[in-house]
Amino acid sequence: MREKVVLAKTYDPEPVEEKWLQYWRDKGVFTPKMPSSEKKFSMVLPPPNVTGSLHMGHALCFTLPDIIVRWKRMQGFNTLWLPGTDHASIAVHNVIEQSLEEKGLSREKLGREKFMEIAWDWKRKYGSVIVNQLIKLGTSLDWTRERFTLDEGFHRAVVRVFVDLYKEGLVYRDYYLVNRCPHCATVLSDIEVEHKELASKLHYIKYPLLNAEAGAGPEDYIVVATTRPETMLGDTAVAVHPTDERYAKYVGRKVLLPLRNREIPVIADEQVEMDFGTGAVKVTPAHDPADFELGKRHNLDQIIVIDGSGRMTEDAGEEFAGMDRFACREKVLERLREQGLIDKTEDYRHAVGHCYRCKNIIEPHLSWQWFVRIEPLAREAIRVVEEGEIEFIPPNWAKTYFEWMYNIHDWCISRQLWWGHRIPAWYCQDCDELIVAESAPTQCGKCQSTNLVQEEDVLDTWFSSALWPFATMGWPDETEDLKTFYPTDLMATGFDIIFFWVARMIMMGLKFANKIPFRHVFINGLVRDFKRRKMSKSEGNIVDPLEMMKKYGTDALRFTLTALAIPGMDISLSEERMAGYRAFVNKIWNASRFALIHLDEEDLEVKEADLTLADRWIRSRLTQAIGDMNAALEEYKFYEAADRIYHFVWHEYCDWYIELVKPSLMQGNRTSLAVLIDTLDQILRLLHPIMPFVTEEIWQHLPSDGFSLALAEFPTADDRMRDKKEERAMKVLQNAIVELRTLKAENQIPLKKKITLLVKCGEKEKKAIRGHRVYFEVLANVKNLEFRDEFPEGQMMLKGVAGSIEMAIPLEEGLVDFEKEKQRLEKELAKIKAEIDKIESRLENGSFVDRAPREVVEETKSRLEALRDRNKRLRENLAQILSHL
Repeated sequence: MREKVVLAKTYDPEPVEEKWLQYWRDKGVFTPKMPSSEKKFSMVLPPPNVTGSLHMGHALCFTLPDIIVRWKRMQGFNTLWLPGTDHASIAVHNVIEQSLEEKGLSREKLGREKFMEIAWDWKRKYGSVIVNQLIKLGTSLDWTRERFTLDEGFHRAVVRVFVDLYKEGLVYRDYYLVNRCPHCATVLSDIEVEHKELASKLHYIKYPLLNAEAGAGPEDYIVVATTRPETMLGDTAVAVHPTDERYAKYVGRKVLLPLRNREIPVIADEQVEMDFGTGAVKVTPAHDPADFELGKRHNLDQIIVIDGSGRMTEDAGEEFAGMDRFACREKVLERLREQGLIDKTEDYRHAVGHCYRCKNIIEPHLSWQWFVRIEPLAREAIRVVEEGEIEFIPPNWAKTYFEWMYNIHDWCISRQLWWGHRIPAWYCQDCDELIVAESAPTQCGKCQSTNLVQEEDVLDTWFSSALWPFATMGWPDETEDLKTFYPTDLMATGFDIIFFWVARMIMMGLKFANKIPFRHVFINGLVRDFKRRKMSKSEGNIVDPLEMMKKYGTDALRFTLTALAIPGMDISLSEERMAGYRAFVNKIWNASRFALIHLDEEDLEVKEADLTLADRWIRSRLTQAIGDMNAALEEYKFYEAADRIYHFVWHEYCDWYIELVKPSLMQGNRTSLAVLIDTLDQILRLLHPIMPFVTEEIWQHLPSDGFSLALAEFPTADDRMRDKKEERAMKVLQNAIVELRTLKAENQIPLKKKITLLVKCGEKEKKAIRGHRVYFEVLANVKNLEFRDEFPEGQMMLKGVAGSIEMAIPLEEGLVDFEKEKQRLEKELAKIKAEIDKIESRLENGSFVDRAPREVVEETKSRLEALRDRNKRLRENLAQILSHL
């Protein structure tokens, strides 16, 4: 026998959330069946950095795919959502090295072994922070399969990929100009450099021509323009365009490099832009990417004058050696001015590369590095997107993907860090042989020496995370997980890592797992504040998801993010929206309390003969909502799914059906009770993927054989429940009741005040109203309902129209205080008139109509029409009151 259930008067999220998080984990609700013949749905979590804590971007990025995973699980799919974290080399180094610096230490002083001990201790201490926060968010991840990009199995996969690529000639080592961050003390790939436009100076410097006549004026010099005068110390040429007649006579001659007194040639190269500066440019092959390529074409020396830490080298000259690069810039300019070699200086704006992590200005740096030859891998990755094997959602992001893939450069994968996957390469100290292998060699294959030293550098974090979809499932072994769940079905991530991560996962998945890594890529937008500004500490507008979860409950936060998630658009977030959806949670709770109060121990059954109009109407509307929600989720239109279920629950189930069903419940109609409970059950199932906690709590009190709503069947639309005829009939009654309630509200008649209602309508409407007059009694407190062919003349009454139904409320004694109502109506009419005048003035302004967005203009016109209609109605009411007075 089922016990009588009475929910608490108010919903308290915190204990409910803690209870179900533990329950789901204890029961293994999110662990898929193995082996299984069921259809599968799989995803891998974009691994957050172990340095991180949950921010609103995470909350969005993880809530939306969780909705899809929960939905698929409830549809009967054998579902895997595999979690894990990323070791985040640069981020971890920054945190630890900052801590060491505060103690007067450095990683160099500690040594690699001790530093790695600290790093692993740090990971164990802080790495679980974001994991626990993800759990609190309600993500339905299978934590029994949690992975880490530095765990032993993952390292084996990373080494296998590196070695195989090297054997194929797709990984190589080269002496090349790369981007280096002096602060992070490592090189970066091209896409890890953020280019920001800065205000700078363009300095015009005189380079004296050799063999020129002393004092002959401008002919003595070639003037070059530069924003980086400190690099001139490493110049090895001055270049001009071959067709530039201004400098044709100088090509082949030499100039004296100022401050270094080194002779350098004047050369011609088509790369030179004649309209930049003077048309003559300094060439510094070791410190500028364009100059590097130009230098290789002309066999110029590569003189390194700035080291990896951003300080000047001995080759910069004794006066400047050891100086910071920016301090050296000022010193160089000072010396040039002293020698009269500054022609002029201009203000100049240009893009400067910054480290994506620490935001410091990067430095082009010439050094030995490891690279992936990317173009052969990119070809197939382009094809699978072009042919639709992988789809971007929204599809416009595919264009962004192609723009990068068609212009792709080789990928620098070595990093001068210690925390990460150490490159599996060894150097023979006796014969310089390079050995690349999956395990450490014992001797050199060329000279048999045992004097071998492993490469110091580690691999770029994105190299290992590129293997995430298949390495997490046990590759290179042929595991059951790989057979069952790879390729995955969906990757949900941010647009900012399409290049960093998505493209590379596609390339590596095709190369090593021989299949695409996922079928759909859902790109979510940024989370902004209610003014559409990017959230930042400096703006003071950060909305902390953990605080919001504590304040409003996790379900309210999740629903807010869902309701705002329009594909391809950023989210404008406000606490008011969360407060509103907290009210929605309370609405669901209160509606459930009402339904459960009526639930008894007897089984419920729907008998068609006992169905009321309200019962048939709500079942029809429920079927429509189910179909709409499934369709929206199928297309990842989260906002549509949220809007549809919100409207159905609040406006149709709570505002209408619960009120309409009360008379049936009072009469003991068990079919109506069955419909009430079944509709609640279906609502909880529909809402569960978005609001997992409150729905699970309520659902556990409903009659069911299942042990978790997370595994209950998701509703499917049953067209047999659709009843357009009854929906139209209910609409007629609803319109009439709404108009009647509006009449009472507009005229300050309390809703609970009982009234007489006169109705004038056709036979069809008369039949509908007569058969369901109880709804008027319940929802508008109508004590007497009379049908009339005409309304009595000379009697004061409030009139309203709902379609073809005309209604009148006789103003009986005591129903309205005429004097007070006259004053109220006059005051309200004055306000409405002022607003009408204001809107009319705006619409008569051609500038507003022409410049404002079309939807704003249309909304303004609709507002004006509504105000005019209300003005007319209130004037009619006032006229009646004045005639009585």
